[in-house]
Amino acid sequence: MTANSIKLLTGNGHPDLAMRVADRLGIELTKIIVLQYSNQETSVTIGESVRDEDVFVLQSTVPGNVNDGLMELLIMINACKTASARRITAVIPNFPYARQDKKDKSRAPISAKLIANMLQTAGCNHVITMDLHASQIQGFFNVPVDNLYAEPSMLRYIRENFNYKNAVIVSPDAGGAKRYNLTHPTNTLSRVQLTLSRATAIADRLDLNFALIHKERSGPNEVGRMVLVGDVADRIAILVDDMADTCGTLVKAAQTLKKHGAREVVAIVTHGILSGNAIEAINNSQLTKVVVTNTVPHAEKKKKCPRLETIDIAPTIAEACRRTHNGESVSFLFSHTPT
Repeated sequence: MTANSIKLLTGNGHPDLAMRVADRLGIELTKIIVLQYSNQETSVTIGESVRDEDVFVLQSTVPGNVNDGLMELLIMINACKTASARRITAVIPNFPYARQDKKDKSRAPISAKLIANMLQTAGCNHVITMDLHASQIQGFFNVPVDNLYAEPSMLRYIRENFNYKNAVIVSPDAGGAKRYNLTHPTNTLSRVQLTLSRATAIADRLDLNFALIHKERSGPNEVGRMVLVGDVADRIAILVDDMADTCGTLVKAAQTLKKHGAREVVAIVTHGILSGNAIEAINNSQLTKVVVTNTVPHAEKKKKCPRLETIDIAPTIAEACRRTHNGESVSFLFSHTPT
């Protein structure tokens, strides 16, 4: 794959993913120095010209260092803007503050909207991200936002690694069952009519049964009672979700599924944030394996957790960049993986 006049920049957030994307595109990463001064201010120096170039700035936020990664992204974008780049696309595989997408209590900020404003003020002309926690975040921007889906990559992984005909797809909570219908993205009907189930979409593509776990939260990142709707007896239960943070939901869901007779429980998640005691929780859980994409770096955590496996989404991101650069449709990637 060749891509003339693409400049791909990255900070310290996820250099491995950036290298994979660059290799897929057949280009070299643009020379850039991103460092922090002794007073923790971020400094960015671009080592080659980006004047009148189509620039893609890839930066994924790292758990425990989200704000530094965000500042690196904003400063890199602004540096490209002041260096007269023709177009600047922010490639953010894991969108920061995506869970703060609405005013859910008195005096609460809508932080995802603030991030959108900051990106545009910095000089961003276009955004590419993956599996937004809330699709309405696209509406916070006045520039185009391409929200890619990990679903095609998940389907390929399931087909290649499981005897999936004896499996059942499980959504670990009702929230995980909601996603905008791709065929009517601008429809103004109720959210219930607009959404498709992430889990049922995968189940339909694989011709499998579907189950749902209803959970009651007692507080942020705390899970209360869980109720299973569906039959998982003597089957491989495949939990599908967009995000694994502390993994409390997945661990408790695995317990619930095992109690109802599941042969084994596997979790497939887009964003493996894995913060806090997540690795210890997985190692002590009834989960056979947890499969995550590499939207978030997790190489060190993988060394501590033999149950952790990775789906590489670099080909999808690279193809989205190539299609954006060439003015081609990106919607093909919503249901297909690049060959």
